Amino acid sequence: MGSIGVSLGTITIIFFISHVLSPNPARLWAGPRAKASTVIAVAARYHLNDPLYTQFYYFLRDLLTGNFGIDPLSGQPILSEIVFYLPNTLELVLVSFVILIIVGIGLGYLSGMRFSTTADSIIRVIYLTSWSTPMYFAAILAILVFATYIPLFPSGGMYSLSLTPVHPITGIYIVDSLLQLNMPALLSGLQHLVLPAAVLAFVNFGLISRAVRSSILNVRWSTHVKTARAKGLSEAEVKRKHILRNALIDATSLSAVLFGWLLTGTVVVEELFAWPGLGQFAYQAIYANDYPVLIPIVVVFTLGVIVANFAADVLYSLLDPRIAMGAQSGAVA
Repeated sequence: MGSIGVSLGTITIIFFISHVLSPNPARLWAGPRAKASTVIAVAARYHLNDPLYTQFYYFLRDLLTGNFGIDPLSGQPILSEIVFYLPNTLELVLVSFVILIIVGIGLGYLSGMRFSTTADSIIRVIYLTSWSTPMYFAAILAILVFATYIPLFPSGGMYSLSLTPVHPITGIYIVDSLLQLNMPALLSGLQHLVLPAAVLAFVNFGLISRAVRSSILNVRWSTHVKTARAKGLSEAEVKRKHILRNALIDATSLSAVLFGWLLTGTVVVEELFAWPGLGQFAYQAIYANDYPVLIPIVVVFTLGVIVANFAADVLYSLLDPRIAMGAQSGAVA
């Protein structure tokens, strides 16, 4: 119920913001160079001449039914454009998420187990640096170093345009290439994916590393770990079953939240790497003042963050039964 309330609240805020940006929303949504007839058509299409509560009713109804209208710039249905771009963004986010989890948990575990050593200090500097690095700066630096000065990877795009086009099955390019056993397309897709996914993961992995390190330091010298050693368990079993497992509780729940952050962080990365995803589509809509397109995109991003936060709550309660027990006892009380 909380997620539904947050969703409705966010949609309401988006609606009112879109109306206070200009005293004439129809002119704003139609664009500064639109003809008078176009402005009138936009006002009629989105009921902008009706009372505000009537406009909100139609706004909410269209969102719930997926009727996002027509893109005034391309003339295409907005929903079909979102469906086209969304799989490309999910491809980037999923690969970045895997990199973030592996690197974040690995370095956090090493830092916690090597507390107050040189390795711990170096890792802390690395993840604090990544955490404080702006997304655009990391992307530009990666392009300069690994695509210009040391040309290991392409500087933009999803694949080489000289290759035979891949028939869309799932919409995710590397998955479709693999399903069709098109190895040149698969290798090209992976090669184009490395830099944007690595940048997106680099800027966010520090949160996971810090959470894992803190969890390990909290549990490493705890009573139950000392008891496990006293029972004769090997050091490897103690680390795996009693230290790492407890550290993964916070990391897993935080990872779900970070997935939502990665989704919204694609706006900068996709634009700089010319990645044809929902983030680049949103950036182009912002640049062109294409508000009929921008509003549904913001709603999609918002719902993605809300779903990720809900998943984090569920995962946390599953991994730590004390949370579920506390919620049940609170309900009984």
